[in-house]
Amino acid sequence: MDHMLYVAMSGAKQMLLSQAINTNNLVNANTPGFREDLALFESRPITGSGLPTRVNVVSVQKGFNADPGPLVETGRDLDVAIEGEGWIAVQSPDGGESYTRAGNLRVTSLGMLVTADGSPVLGNSGAPIAIPPAQKVEIGNDGSISVRPLGQTPQALAVIDRIKLVNPDIGSLYKGDDGKIRLRDGEAAVPDASVKLIKGSLEMSNVNAIDAMVNMIAIARQYEMSVKLMNTAKENDVASSQMLKLA
Repeated sequence: MDHMLYVAMSGAKQMLLSQAINTNNLVNANTPGFREDLALFESRPITGSGLPTRVNVVSVQKGFNADPGPLVETGRDLDVAIEGEGWIAVQSPDGGESYTRAGNLRVTSLGMLVTADGSPVLGNSGAPIAIPPAQKVEIGNDGSISVRPLGQTPQALAVIDRIKLVNPDIGSLYKGDDGKIRLRDGEAAVPDASVKLIKGSLEMSNVNAIDAMVNMIAIARQYEMSVKLMNTAKENDVASSQMLKLA
């Protein structure tokens, strides 16, 4: 009896955690550059004194979906998308290096080139990119940043830096709680000149909203099934107690 209740209880708990991951994916279905979180269920034996007769159901986050998302043409000068594989290097809040596919860039009032969430974009040197006062800013397909100084002609474009574009092995990457991608060893990736950008476009989230909605319904039904199983275990326990009283 307690075996049945324990399995149902642990299953219902992990269904809630799985639903949280799926809901986060669905919420970010329209977020540029978002990578879908993946999760699955694992059975882990409960260790301790006595025989190993209990198994806990655990919902674990198994990385992220690295498939590219759809491209949307915006025509904006500071919007860029990765062509094929690769990542844009940005600075993490702790000062470290992380990676993103979100290319909706902007220049702050202090002249820093940042992503939509305010993360400074890094240059090939590993330092944040600073944009001097300019009449126009252009980003090349290779990540080079050119500016036309105020009052100058279009022929006066000057390259001031280059966005750090990297392409480490996908198996060496993990997704942090802040949604940024990092190397598992904590090191900084080496710039890769083969990574190219598409100007005036954005890569959207690779979450399939329809699949996420279907998955949400399926998880909800599985949760309800676990709760019904717990109620059944309770009813069986009450019936067993009444039978023992009659005996």
